[in-house]
Amino acid sequence: MLIDRLMDFWEGLTFWRLIAYFWPFFLIDMLRYLVLDLVVITSYRIKRRRERPRYHSARERLYREWPLVSVIVPGKNEGRHITRLANSMLRQSYKNLELIVVDDGSDDDTPIICRRLEREGRITLFIRNRVRGGKASAANTALRFSRGRFILHIDADSHLHHDSIEKILLPFYLDSNVGAVGGDVRVANVIGSMATRLQAIEYMKAISVGRTIASELGILRIISGAHGAFRKDVIEQIGGWDIGPGLDGDITMKVRKLGYRVVHEPHAVCYTNVPENFRNLARQRFRWDRSLIRFRVRKHRDVLLSSPSFNLTNFFASSENIFFQLLLNLKWWVYIAQVILFLPEHLPLIFLVNYLLYTTANFLQFFVAYKLISSTLRKHDYMLAQYLPLMPLYTGFYLRIVRTYAYLMEFLHKVSYLDAWNPWKVSKIAQREDL
Repeated sequence: MLIDRLMDFWEGLTFWRLIAYFWPFFLIDMLRYLVLDLVVITSYRIKRRRERPRYHSARERLYREWPLVSVIVPGKNEGRHITRLANSMLRQSYKNLELIVVDDGSDDDTPIICRRLEREGRITLFIRNRVRGGKASAANTALRFSRGRFILHIDADSHLHHDSIEKILLPFYLDSNVGAVGGDVRVANVIGSMATRLQAIEYMKAISVGRTIASELGILRIISGAHGAFRKDVIEQIGGWDIGPGLDGDITMKVRKLGYRVVHEPHAVCYTNVPENFRNLARQRFRWDRSLIRFRVRKHRDVLLSSPSFNLTNFFASSENIFFQLLLNLKWWVYIAQVILFLPEHLPLIFLVNYLLYTTANFLQFFVAYKLISSTLRKHDYMLAQYLPLMPLYTGFYLRIVRTYAYLMEFLHKVSYLDAWNPWKVSKIAQREDL
């Protein structure tokens, strides 16, 4: 029986053979995604409890100063989501807001819906771009009309938890050198399909936990475009958003280069709609993954070199990203080749043991996420635990194949400039200017 063979195989492993057969897990992934998670998140939770008086003082100062917050929402063909977003603004605990929606050349009923919401007072300002200019262009248009001290950028298919804006503003009042704050992003359409459930688990691990850890270590490299707050004076120093895809990681690095801190606030919650089938998800991740090559390796390569832009924390923020996402993605193909060439007789058992190891790791990571964000979890979020056994297949095979293909295509052909996500004329200019 398979179980008997597995037990015999496991009992026959010496320490060094265990490392040789499963080195990616024990030497890299266990240390990076289990040990580090437990240490840093435990430290973070202790620090949050100890700093409750500081958070209380920051909240008092926020409400005493009562700054205007400009919520800017660029989008195309997102009419079905706008009403829910606008209503979530009305329910915010912090009320001094203006909501600016820019329609980037929609051909659905977005203009009709937004003009109605503007008449009803649920949208402060609606701007219609009849000619599509791309997401960066729409965001910069909203920025020009904004009047707030802080800019909150939200995707049009998202909506906010009732105290999200209050929570995302507090880090600015805890440290005057904070230039940008990333809010937590959770999956809104969790129960839509198997694809959305697996993404929900992934978001809890990679965003809620992963970005909190990066923030605590001072190497946070991305403020999500779905939910990110910026000091307006900092955004104006940068000159707004550059052409994407990957514009959220790009603007984060530009904030870091100015010398400002960027932090993540896991208790400021935004819910966003994610692709409901694996084909559309692959298209989304193909676009996202290419941005690592376009921006980290090419556009912002100066932070990796001896240059006027060099800064040790910026170096670690980019190099950590490149190492774990690019180089360690290649390590898996090397490992698979190693097993096939040198251990073919043990291939099924090695695959099964890897599966069990990574499934166990996923349960532990889910527990860490639960301890961090339990106060904002919804009832169906707890039910995600039953899908954890599928995560090694989702992250280990599906996402890795998409990621590898994206890296190769961007390295060899710079395909991000051909993506219909941006208008072709905009991408042509970006390629000419090396943006």
